[in-house]
Order: sequence, then structure tokens, then C-alpha cells
Amino acid sequence: MSKVDNNLLDVIDITSGNKIESVEIPKSIQKYFEYPNPKAVLHEIVVAYLANQRQGTHSTKTRSEVRGGGKKPWRQKHTGRARAGSIRSPLWRKGGITFGPKPRDYYITITKQKKVVSKYISLAEKVKDNDLIVVNNLEPATVKTKDFVKLLKNLKLEDTKVLLVPRELNNNLKLATRNIKKILINRVADLNAYNILNYKKIVITKEALLCL
Repeated sequence: MSKVDNNLLDVIDITSGNKIESVEIPKSIQKYFEYPNPKAVLHEIVVAYLANQRQGTHSTKTRSEVRGGGKKPWRQKHTGRARAGSIRSPLWRKGGITFGPKPRDYYITITKQKKVVSKYISLAEKVKDNDLIVVNNLEPATVKTKDFVKLLKNLKLEDTKVLLVPRELNNNLKLATRNIKKILINRVADLNAYNILNYKKIVITKEALLCL
């Protein structure tokens, strides 16, 4: 697998699993190896990313919005039962909801600079943990899933959550991986800190790495 050695990473042949050359880690990643308190930045980005995925369309009805309940169920006194003013009270079955959720916007604004910084910090962490694997290409010869699983076995990644990072998407890669649950494809231009951190291993092409 890829190793950090004098700021070099091994380039692996995806068909054989053997090293074929070395490539220098981009300067954009190297400068974040010693970033102070990276966890704080990454935590902020992940929280914002997850919050921004929420639609915020949840809604419940209060007692004033539930249909019915205009008439007092029974008289106030001398019935032996508790006092009740409406059958749509939150205490009643099918009544309104007390302090239930209402539609709201969960969006958290993150600056463009912070998004870029968090991406490179997360890549630097993957490099330091030997979880960034550089391959010569990600263009399978066929669209068969079983053939791509063999390529993953060559990299010893058949049971691992893997983020595949080509420079550009190709149809064979999309078709060959669509039935593999633990695989996600991300163009290098679409990389973000959340996806990088959410997957155990990052498999990136040499071409895509040099674009960072």
C-alpha cells in the first residue's frame, strides 16, 4: 500500500497490486501535515455538512391545528371525570403535539476558504495514517462487478469502505461499482472533507492526485 517516505507515495498497479513508481505528495497537502488543532476545523465542517443535508420539512400540528375539538367533551363538574376542554388536547389520543417540530432551516454557512482548508487537512490525515492509496488508473476494462471486486482484492480492500477518486468519471467505473455498497466515487474536483473522513481508504489516481 501507499507509504509516506521523504514526501513520496507509492503508485500501485491496480491489476497486480504491485508498486510501479513513486509520486511526490502535492505541496497543497504537505503544508497541512502540522496544522494546529485540525480536529476543531474538521468537526465544524462535518457538523455543518450534515446539518446542510437536512430538508427541515418536518412538521407536527398543535392543538389549534388538529381538526375537531370545538365542543367541550362533557360538563366541567359533577361527572366524576377529569376536567376536559377539548378532545384535541395534547393529553388525548389523536390530540395536538406539545412543542413538536415545525419546518425550519438548518443551514450553516461555511466560508469557501474553510472548506478548502478542511479538504486538505483531511487528506493530510489520510496520508499520515497510510490510508491514501495512489493507483495508476481507475478505468476497468469491463462493466462487470465481479471483475472490479478482483481489482479491490489486489489492493486488499474487498471488505473496506473505499472512496474512489478519479480525475473524471467514466461510465465503466460507475457501472462496475454501482452494486458495491461500500464504494463511493468522487471526482477530484468534487472532494470534500466529509466524504474523505467517512471512508476508511481513499483510492486516488496519480492523475487526480497531481490536480490537488
